[in-house]
Amino acid sequence: MNRSKIVAIITGAISILLAIAYLLLVQLLDFRGEMQPAPVSQLSVVSYQLSVVSGSW
Repeated sequence: MNRSKIVAIITGAISILLAIAYLLLVQLLDFRGEMQPAPVSQLSVVSYQLSVVSGSW
């Protein structure tokens, strides 16, 4: 086998391994459940902090 075929096979194998790892990571993150929104009481604190930082209070 010449060198270019070996490089192509190795590159393809790495690509397949990365794709499988990505799919496993996505499944793991999806398994955690639905994301919950922040409590409304916390939103006012963040809004105040952002207004102080931007200087528009």
